[in-house]
Amino acid sequence: MTLKLKKLQNFNGRSGPLLLVIMDGVGIGKKYDGNAVYKANTPVLDKLFNSQIYTQLKAHGPAVGLPSDDDMGNSEVGHNAIGAGRVFAQGAKLVNKSIESGEIFKSDIWKNVTERGKQHSTVHFIGLLSDGNVHSHIDQLFALINQCQKEAVSKLRLHVLLDGRDVPGKSALKYLKQTEDLLAGINSNPNFDYRIASGGGRMKVTMDRYNADWNIVKKGWDAHVLGIGRKFHSAVQAVETFYGEDENIIDQYLDSFVIVDNSEKPIGTIEDGDSVVFFNFRGDRAIELSRAFEEKEFKFFDRVRVPNVFYAGMMQYDGDLLIPKNYLVFPPSIDKTISEYLCNEKVPSFAVSETQKYGHVTYFWNGNRSGYIDSSLETYIEIPSDRIEFDKAPKMKAYEITEKTIELIKSGKYRFGRINYPNGDMVGHTGNFDAAVISVESVDECVGKLLKVIDEVKGIAIITADHGNSDEMYTEKDGIKTPKTAHTLNPVPFVIYDPLYNNEYQLAAVNNPGLSNIAATILNLLGFEKVKDYDDSLIKFT
Repeated sequence: MTLKLKKLQNFNGRSGPLLLVIMDGVGIGKKYDGNAVYKANTPVLDKLFNSQIYTQLKAHGPAVGLPSDDDMGNSEVGHNAIGAGRVFAQGAKLVNKSIESGEIFKSDIWKNVTERGKQHSTVHFIGLLSDGNVHSHIDQLFALINQCQKEAVSKLRLHVLLDGRDVPGKSALKYLKQTEDLLAGINSNPNFDYRIASGGGRMKVTMDRYNADWNIVKKGWDAHVLGIGRKFHSAVQAVETFYGEDENIIDQYLDSFVIVDNSEKPIGTIEDGDSVVFFNFRGDRAIELSRAFEEKEFKFFDRVRVPNVFYAGMMQYDGDLLIPKNYLVFPPSIDKTISEYLCNEKVPSFAVSETQKYGHVTYFWNGNRSGYIDSSLETYIEIPSDRIEFDKAPKMKAYEITEKTIELIKSGKYRFGRINYPNGDMVGHTGNFDAAVISVESVDECVGKLLKVIDEVKGIAIITADHGNSDEMYTEKDGIKTPKTAHTLNPVPFVIYDPLYNNEYQLAAVNNPGLSNIAATILNLLGFEKVKDYDDSLIKFT
């Protein structure tokens, strides 16, 4: 089917391009001392947020396809919703439905996983151990474990990645206790041997993304597969030791560890004949380990040995590259993205971000699709991210993104562009308030530079965000402040900067506006009618 757009009768857009600026992690929260967005010096954003065409959008829960309003949004589902123009059931919701219906356990993939366990090999689960519901959920893991017990899988090993990012910074012991209690109950039957075998903090072990630092994946491979890492007799002992050695450390930065028996031998290396499931449902931080298990020609680090295992993901993390080949739950099928429509209308566009969010303005924006939709019309620019903790350089690559964007705008080749400033999210995740303030101020300055160019070329800019983060850097109870590293449930800003604005349009009365309303708005500002299937535009023409 050929996707077609109809032109508006009363508005043709501006002579200059339309630029969408996504300030990742910059939400609109309560005004308190822990809100880095509020405390930052942001003259540009202050002016924008008081302009005529300004509103706030929902960026979490059902507004982005997640189960409930208690579920924080994230960059992946946010960019899916913006690029698709409507809401699709997303990761956690899909997995929950599959588990509740039992469909997940009826597939040939699941049968292959458990069959090896029934034949005296080991079933391994690797993933993020928390209830953050962004990459994984502990309840989903427990459902898989309980099903293994039900199907008489005798030996199971867990390789737990500790969160402290989508949940409180020092919450690992809570989740480990819940897990150990479950395993102890199963192990009370002598026919079962279910134990935690290795682990580490998510930002240090296994969960790298976008090829930013393969050494993180190597540390995970060494611990999970080879049994190489700092030795402990339990995961709880490992965490308590790390806490004792550095009272300021939080879970996401804990080093790798390996659980050993009384003879100091690792209890859960991954061997030939085993099966391995990565139980994260979100793709970005699961792709690289999946490649390490599946690729024959692998160049990123020395794997030492590659066990012959049956490997599966909770979902397929990249549908175009087929990573992994085997998966338990089908991802949402997202079609008719705004970029597909624009390419069919021969509208030239560009996308720019640094490594940490490059996949968001490309892969996730395009409905979980790798590569170009039409390389003759699109230009994608990735600016390499620094390989350091982001609070150490909170400006990140904001200025480089800005310079490249200005170059592309001034080239006169493009009608539409989209960029992502990762600062508010990536620095917000560190829990470092002062660094988060600097990150937001950097974005503010860069947005100001872009708006001057929009003035010059007589274009339009949309400034928004995909979810909050830096808007809530700590919580306080009984006078005790606890750093908050997770995304927030706060709304995000949406503002249209149009230097030639002459009351041709105004904000529409949209019920519960969210990120999915942005696509139709983009089409309107480019001079096209809203697509029938898309959620309503945020503007109406007068």
